Amino acid sequence: MRTKGWFFGGLALLAAMGLIACNSSGNTKVKEIIAAPKTYTGSEECKVCHLEHYDSWKMTLHSRTLQDVTINRDALITAIDPEVIRADLKKVENDLKVPVDQIYIPNVGEIKYTIGVQLEQRYLVEKNGRLYIAPIQYNAWNNTWTNYREADWDKRPWIEKCGGCHAMGTDLEKDTFSEAAVGCEACHGPASHHVALPKTAIFDKRLTIVNPSKLPTGIRTQICGACHSRGKSTKVKGLDWPVDHVAGQALGPFFKPAEPVIGTVSPVYSDGGTDVHHQQYLDWQQSIHARQGVSCTSCHYVHQLGVPPTQFQTRQSGSQQCLSCHTMVKNLYAHSIHAFTNCIGCHMPRVAVSVESGDVLSHSFRFMSPEATLKAGSIEKQPNACSSCHHHKDAPVEALAGFLEAAIKKDMPKPFNVHLRPGQSGK
Repeated sequence: MRTKGWFFGGLALLAAMGLIACNSSGNTKVKEIIAAPKTYTGSEECKVCHLEHYDSWKMTLHSRTLQDVTINRDALITAIDPEVIRADLKKVENDLKVPVDQIYIPNVGEIKYTIGVQLEQRYLVEKNGRLYIAPIQYNAWNNTWTNYREADWDKRPWIEKCGGCHAMGTDLEKDTFSEAAVGCEACHGPASHHVALPKTAIFDKRLTIVNPSKLPTGIRTQICGACHSRGKSTKVKGLDWPVDHVAGQALGPFFKPAEPVIGTVSPVYSDGGTDVHHQQYLDWQQSIHARQGVSCTSCHYVHQLGVPPTQFQTRQSGSQQCLSCHTMVKNLYAHSIHAFTNCIGCHMPRVAVSVESGDVLSHSFRFMSPEATLKAGSIEKQPNACSSCHHHKDAPVEALAGFLEAAIKKDMPKPFNVHLRPGQSGK
């Protein structure tokens, strides 16, 4: 019996020594991995352990910001037919800076990547070893073709103008990127340490990756703001995205945002740009939501299991999203103008520009009054919520302003016609 005791005691001692040796070896390996520079690995690495999150991310538009046509020809959502394209361009030729017959139209074999898929689609082609956006654009919602920077398209390298937000691991010096999408690492940071560490080093793995849900609201929202914004890089002159910024860092040192024009309500900003669809973060900064700590992820999810319930990846559709928090809002005073509750129509009007005027929702959540438009002099200088719906040619801003004032004062003439033509009387 004593012999057996010594035997098992010896085995236990050897096992303990082995564990110590393994632990020592493991610690050394962890230190070596963490000492190396962090690099981007791509979302395909993430799916090995996080398959459900990967699958839900694949259902989002983030996964389709850039698609490789040489691998997936189905990324093209329409035929590239020069005859059809030029016919549409002919309709807007008075606005073109290049004659219709001189605008470059690539054939399918020349297209390397597509940009976008839901509202619009643009096409990346290679010229002298660099990628550029071809000077044509397909508008998916109205099935039309239009021009895109036809006069200087080949003077604007895509990686400098757009690469930092449409792809991962963008390297300006090498003119390369690691992944054609807004992948997992856009929000979680470069994952090379996280991927390389063994599963047994669970706490070390957690420390090497960013989990936005555990960040303070302000920093978490700046992850979204890095791309859903307008402004200039502070690191590289002339670039419109925050070069070198990674998830979890404050955005300010890397990016100078465009500022609101004094005396106006968003979406009028100081940069005077025409591509004003990427401004949600700037809008939000002006809102009471920002002051109260309501962040992007309060309304939007980034990845969610199953088919997305809404086009905009909101937790509920339309005004139901608003009413889930604003439970006390009722159809009183200004809210009684319409017989239905439509928070979105008044507080998130479609006044920003992407495919065409008024197709992107404002995120300042302020009511933009037609009175402000009248003071500014035109809708172009100052949009308003009413005109975004009542855009008929016989609905002048003056009539909309009068209708609103009467409704607020509960002094509405009957009948009150907002579709008056200029010079007509409501009597």
